[in-house]
Amino acid sequence: MTERRVIVGVSGSLASLAALREAVAVARSTGSGLTAVHAWEMPEGRAHAARHPDRAWARHRAHAAQRRLDRAFEEALGGQPEGVRVRRLVVRGRAGAVLRDAAAGEGRLLVIGARAKARWAPVRWYVERFAPCPVVTAAPPSVPRRARRVVRRAAVADFVVARPGRAGAPEGLVQGPPGP
Repeated sequence: MTERRVIVGVSGSLASLAALREAVAVARSTGSGLTAVHAWEMPEGRAHAARHPDRAWARHRAHAAQRRLDRAFEEALGGQPEGVRVRRLVVRGRAGAVLRDAAAGEGRLLVIGARAKARWAPVRWYVERFAPCPVVTAAPPSVPRRARRVVRRAAVADFVVARPGRAGAPEGLVQGPPGP
């Protein structure tokens, strides 16, 4: 018998962070394992990488992709979720095809993040048509249209309230409400 797994695509966007939170909730409630997948490609494109392979540059990009996946867990969940068996995968390839392949097998559910009315969502389009399992789309928090440009450039640290003297927190960061 195969293990039930929830597969989630993680890119670091607000939508993918919402998908990660949704996938953890589903995995926890069903007792399933969680596989978080981050797909990456060389920024120069596949044709250039095939003509001019550079293993050091590819290793650098793979490590950057791993850091992005780790950062997504920190930003969305505050770290490794408790009560869920998590597997993190960083795979070189197009996001839609990588997610389709990761979701192959029995007892799978694929969770992706995308705005409901997004005009251009090629990964969502691809997995909705070709994924071998049910697909759940998690929407990011609603942001007023005028604020979207600002929010796209924002980092989690921009929303953290600084309180000096908090034990265990990096300078300027606060973890949770103040103690008694």
